[in-house]
Amino acid sequence: MNAVAPTGEDRNRLLLLLLVVNLAALVVSGWRPYDRVTWLLEVLPTLIALPILVLTRRTYPLSTLLYVLITLHAIVLAGGGAYTYARVPLGFWVQDAFGLGRNPYDKLGHFMQGFVPALIAREILVRGGYVRGRKMLAFICICIPLAISAFYELIEWWTALALGQGADEFLGTQGDPWDTQSDMFCALVGACAATFLLGGAHDRSMMRLADNVGFNNAYAKR
Repeated sequence: MNAVAPTGEDRNRLLLLLLVVNLAALVVSGWRPYDRVTWLLEVLPTLIALPILVLTRRTYPLSTLLYVLITLHAIVLAGGGAYTYARVPLGFWVQDAFGLGRNPYDKLGHFMQGFVPALIAREILVRGGYVRGRKMLAFICICIPLAISAFYELIEWWTALALGQGADEFLGTQGDPWDTQSDMFCALVGACAATFLLGGAHDRSMMRLADNVGFNNAYAKR
């Protein structure tokens, strides 16, 4: 089975597996999180996106590659929600291995915040035929995640104003005065990486989906 572009029953089984993985990540991370409010704030994107993806699986199915990447992003969010980003064990391992001054797991989260939305935007733009020219497509697919990242930082600010010190775990700045800027830079790197490294694989995955469900994907077939 091709994990990027399976067809028919293989794809259905893979999507079911991804749904189970998403649900399991939510349950495990929410069993005894370090801070319940922080957990809810961190996994809220998954709680919103998962029902939408299930409801639109027939009316607007996504490429298999995108479903896989969304699941990986959800796992990253679940880890941050369970421990808070400043306390994720994997981050401590990376911190010790590279002699870093802080737990860098939140930077992985912001990298994914650019990486996955870039391909979501790319799929919507390509399938809708909203953009002509690959250079303009790449530009917009980088700009959209940056806008999302900036808006997320505003959400963090509003949360801090609303909760006061109760938002410290959600912010996870770890004393870094440049945390907001570095978060957005990681999103930029993620968006660029997805756009320039996975563009071909994404086109092939969309082409396979187009063959299966018949949507107009002329751009990806160029």
